Amino acid sequence: MARGVLSISCHHPLILLALLVLNVVVTFSINQSSDSQNLIKFKNSLENNGSLSGWDASKEICSGDNSNWGNTIICDSGSVWGIKLENMGLKGTINIDALHEVKTLRSISLIKNKFDGPLPNFKKIGTLRALYISHNNFQGDIPSVAFDGMNSLKKLYIGSNKFTGKIPMSLITLPKLQELYLENNQFSGEIPAFSPGTVKIFNVANNKLEGQIPSALNFFNKASFAGNKGLCGKPLDSCTMSFVAKLSIATITILTITCFAAISALVVVIIILLRRNRTNHYDHGRRGIIARDPTHFALPDLNRLERGSSSEITPITKRSPENENVKLSFLRDDRPTFDMNDLLKASAETLGNGVCGATYKAAIVAGPTMVVKRYKHMNNVDKVEFCDHMRRVGRLDHKNLLPFVAFYYRKEEKLLVFDHVDNDSLAVYLQGNGSGRPTGLDWQTRLKIIKGIARGLMYLHIELPNLVVPHGHLKSSNVLLNKVTMEPILTDYALVPLINQEQHYLTAYRSPEFQQTGRISKKTDVYGLGMLILEILTGKVPSPSWIESIAGTVFNPDIIDMDIPGKRGYESDMIKVLKIGLKCCEFDIEKRWDMIEAVEVIEGIKDKENNMDDDFYSVRGSP
Repeated sequence: MARGVLSISCHHPLILLALLVLNVVVTFSINQSSDSQNLIKFKNSLENNGSLSGWDASKEICSGDNSNWGNTIICDSGSVWGIKLENMGLKGTINIDALHEVKTLRSISLIKNKFDGPLPNFKKIGTLRALYISHNNFQGDIPSVAFDGMNSLKKLYIGSNKFTGKIPMSLITLPKLQELYLENNQFSGEIPAFSPGTVKIFNVANNKLEGQIPSALNFFNKASFAGNKGLCGKPLDSCTMSFVAKLSIATITILTITCFAAISALVVVIIILLRRNRTNHYDHGRRGIIARDPTHFALPDLNRLERGSSSEITPITKRSPENENVKLSFLRDDRPTFDMNDLLKASAETLGNGVCGATYKAAIVAGPTMVVKRYKHMNNVDKVEFCDHMRRVGRLDHKNLLPFVAFYYRKEEKLLVFDHVDNDSLAVYLQGNGSGRPTGLDWQTRLKIIKGIARGLMYLHIELPNLVVPHGHLKSSNVLLNKVTMEPILTDYALVPLINQEQHYLTAYRSPEFQQTGRISKKTDVYGLGMLILEILTGKVPSPSWIESIAGTVFNPDIIDMDIPGKRGYESDMIKVLKIGLKCCEFDIEKRWDMIEAVEVIEGIKDKENNMDDDFYSVRGSP
């Protein structure tokens, strides 16, 4: 080797590392470019695609978790994993081949457009986890093998189209399928025999199905099967009754006589046997109906927890080189941004530390004051599912909802960040904070709070129609009050899909239907609304036994909190609201009002000026 000349072998570790990094960068750039070309091909196959003008092949699609192509593309770690094209008037051909080439694509939503024709061959995109194509004009029979091989599919929404024929048998082979919506189509024949414990949400209402409902599905409520005249079996009428209804009068008469004779003979035999055996075999209890300890569902009162203690939030996560640059995923672009290190350095006040996790008030240095909630019991949710859900709820925008500002995901760590509301919760106003008497709320303020809560719930039910329980954790400590206007602000909503199924600490799981059947539904939120109305009227958290004791009786005005200021002259309105609360708390879920009924009746009670600030029908807002 010549003097002064430095020779470095191509096998030198630094050279190998540089080549490896270069290869990753080049591969990433190639993938981004390839994805851009394929998404543009997909766009060009659509008609009325003017709303996709932000799709620009000259720009990178993703920067980390942020999309440079607008909110129609959802990114994860620099890759495209979701396409959300909802209510855009799109139609034309869906270029499945182009979408298939976007290898990281996991979620497609084309809800409320004008697509028609047969179901596209989505099974080519075998890695899809969620497919939403409800409220279009797709039509025709779906091949039995249409979903073969889509083993990652968890959510399938194809309701409100014009599909005909039998429900595809390939659906019962999908190992991860949890949510299936087939309602408002023209499917016929029998429902396939799904395996027990697989599908968690199911709806085939308003089709032309017939036959017996498979046993694996009979724990769903009647609404899931309504509008199919030929269906029978639990939870609908028994198939025997359905068969009898179709028989002629003569046949029914013969069968009735035969059955009566058989029953008479059976009664005679039973009497003889009872006389021979005097041993009492009656079951004296109902111990097996509900074998749950009620305390298992009890939640600590967050208002009794220590307040005012100052501490660093360093226990949230340990400082290490690998998380020094960890970034929060922001859901809103109208808030100041900050990173994890800012939270770690923030002066923090512990607001609560209950079974669902710790809550901190974090005063960020040279930044805003935020509320950080560290949630437990979310370890079963994978990153894609968690991020997908958070981005959906992050787009909600209503004055009676506390917006989700940002989140942080790690398998063992989930942080949600919210705006800080400089006032106490409704629970403190009604019951005190453990250190003093409750703060009095006059009747007009209480009525305003009830209406605001109802509007916030109605908005959730409209904007999150696919959630079994759009709120799920409604209680007075989860209702904050605006310090100036006393407008209620709902928190801790839309968490049910993220919670480990074995955890039952949300208030939804205290409802009668869960205690009796282990199931919850949208009417579970109505039950929560009723409980909250009764608490606002009485100043006390009502118990199920207390509700049963006054339901159907003559109403005693003394039930209502005697300390409500300014109630003179409004006693009749209070009684009306009390009755509304009881109707919402109806134990029989079939008799309980749905959310629309409840909110309409609540809106019918006028305030002092006989003119509320908001129109009920404007609750949709602008998410």
